[in-house]
Amino acid sequence: MQTASPAQRKAPRPRADAQRNRERIVAAAREMFVEHGSDVPFDDIARRAGVGNATVYRNFPDRDALVREVVCSVMERTARAAEKALAENGDAFGALEHFVHTAADERISALCPMVSRTFDQHHPDLVAARERIERLVAVLMDRARKAGQLRPDVGVGDLMVAMGQLSRPPAGTPCFRVDRFVHRHLQLFLDGLRAPARSPLPGTAVTLEDLRRA
Repeated sequence: MQTASPAQRKAPRPRADAQRNRERIVAAAREMFVEHGSDVPFDDIARRAGVGNATVYRNFPDRDALVREVVCSVMERTARAAEKALAENGDAFGALEHFVHTAADERISALCPMVSRTFDQHHPDLVAARERIERLVAVLMDRARKAGQLRPDVGVGDLMVAMGQLSRPPAGTPCFRVDRFVHRHLQLFLDGLRAPARSPLPGTAVTLEDLRRA
């Protein structure tokens, strides 16, 4: 007769209600981080999630753990959207557009700056989530470039910089008040990525390594 290994006994599957509570906490924290920043009190997050304070602390013993979970969950959903676009959209540039607009809806540009202020940028969970998105964006751009739809003089770094700048609200302005402008401005940028290019760009295509060294 087989018995469970020590590792299996130590990692029981979370109860359905416990998992739902964790998801509600993460969703509430995401909303409040976007609205008020990462310093929002845990008590306010608990009220928004409809759970007790003890439930928040039981799932997330400190602020770093909660911020990391929120950022990684947003990256995970954005990555899944990119994978879906690659699988379902026969229009290579259309798939790239879908990814950019989905990332904006996730408020990824409002959340990611928290990483440098709150916790280790090199945490394995964050690195894995970031690398997954970077690989998918590179594939999306490469496919559009090979289809002759994307101008050849832009890199993944160019796209990331523009997404961050165009979907981030001005200082002191809540994200939700500028939603109607974000997708308009992102589409203007995306139209500028289409081949053939109207004019040459100064400098060279920006890579992810360029951004990390900046």
